[in-house]
Amino acid sequence: MKRYTGFDELLKAQNSTYSDAPAFCYDCDGAVRTVTYGQWNADVHAEAQKVKESGYACIGIVCDGSYACVVMIFACVLAGCQTVLLEAMQNAQERQEALVHTDAEAVWMRGELRETGTHMAQEEQNRRNGRILFFTSGTTAHSRAVVLSDASLMNSAYNGGCMLPLTGDDRMLCVLPLSHVFGFVCSLLWPLSFGACVALSRGMRHYIDDCAYFQPTVLSAVPTLLQFLLKYNALNPQLHTILVGAGDCPPDVLQAVKKSGRHISFGYGLTETSSGVAISIGEDPLAMSVCPDDTITLAEDGEILIYAPTCIMQGYYKDRAGTEEIMQDGILHTGDIGMIDENGCLRIRGRKKEVLVFADGTKIYLPEYESRLAAAINNPETAVVMKDSRPVLVMQNNGMSRQDVMDAIGPVMKMYSRGRQIADVLFTDHPLPRTATGKIRRWQLQKEIGL
Repeated sequence: MKRYTGFDELLKAQNSTYSDAPAFCYDCDGAVRTVTYGQWNADVHAEAQKVKESGYACIGIVCDGSYACVVMIFACVLAGCQTVLLEAMQNAQERQEALVHTDAEAVWMRGELRETGTHMAQEEQNRRNGRILFFTSGTTAHSRAVVLSDASLMNSAYNGGCMLPLTGDDRMLCVLPLSHVFGFVCSLLWPLSFGACVALSRGMRHYIDDCAYFQPTVLSAVPTLLQFLLKYNALNPQLHTILVGAGDCPPDVLQAVKKSGRHISFGYGLTETSSGVAISIGEDPLAMSVCPDDTITLAEDGEILIYAPTCIMQGYYKDRAGTEEIMQDGILHTGDIGMIDENGCLRIRGRKKEVLVFADGTKIYLPEYESRLAAAINNPETAVVMKDSRPVLVMQNNGMSRQDVMDAIGPVMKMYSRGRQIADVLFTDHPLPRTATGKIRRWQLQKEIGL
């Protein structure tokens, strides 16, 4: 597999090799429209010229998943702008705060570029070229703007491609938000690096029928989306490979995909590492091999430490203290807990912040604990929080009484000492608050229930 140094080299190389081959396809008035690599290259360079003429140093892009959005992202980078990728589902206040924080002088939304009234300081302008800012997914109250580059993102795509190679005959269904690094790298750059075609999803209303409509051979998905597609039997026969990541995936979901005869891989990575650093390539989807450019070690408490010189972030935008807290001597301290198995593969156990530590020093790893509880009551909308030094189960009301729940989880509780057993059950009338990638917003949940 070829390593590309940036977006410009990718465009030039694929235009030379695959000029007449399909780069993108998307819905246009009920029919599938195809764009070749040659046309994509021309569209990006034409738009880049317009961006240069605009004179903006930093542009925010509301990522709506359209072909025009993809063109604009690449055009801004080629034009030397600092490019900020924003969620399409953000409310107006959140978007404005993100634009101000990142010094965006203009924002692109639904094909229109308009000024924001913000001006980037000269010091930041001097460092803008190639910088692409992604916001962390927000499991805590405050997400951060992570400074990456087209070079680090292309290196990440190279790493993933070495582990899971594609061909020019493949078609990737791009259904994940491009404002998140997992979607950007693993639904866009990964297939484009191989000259494959990227099918741009028609949006949330078409999740059930997009696979049948576009007939992809490859899919990248978060666990909640994959569960949804399996529930509605929405995976098309041509689909042979699925990459799942950005959250814990229930074992029964992984096994259901394997049983269907498709290959499934689980990927681990962070926004701070430009996406994946380890991917499973064998029979066990949760046993991950480390990507070629990366080195993973474990701290004494099991925290995953990553050295990834080609893919690591430049830092958090205008947050030196936050950067120095997580980056020490070139090593990223992830906050994730893992283990290395007998075959040298990485396995994820949870996050430090998703570990309940009791007075006697014993611990509960919440993803594993919550998975067992959810299975026992057949309700994925479950979470465990600490109240008065005891674990409490929070769940969306599904008609069960407190006693029904306690009876159902009884066999699971026998696996744990008395102090680590569920002390109470709290019900909510709506699904638990989650990030765009399906992770529980624990800080928001605790606020909602008054803890």
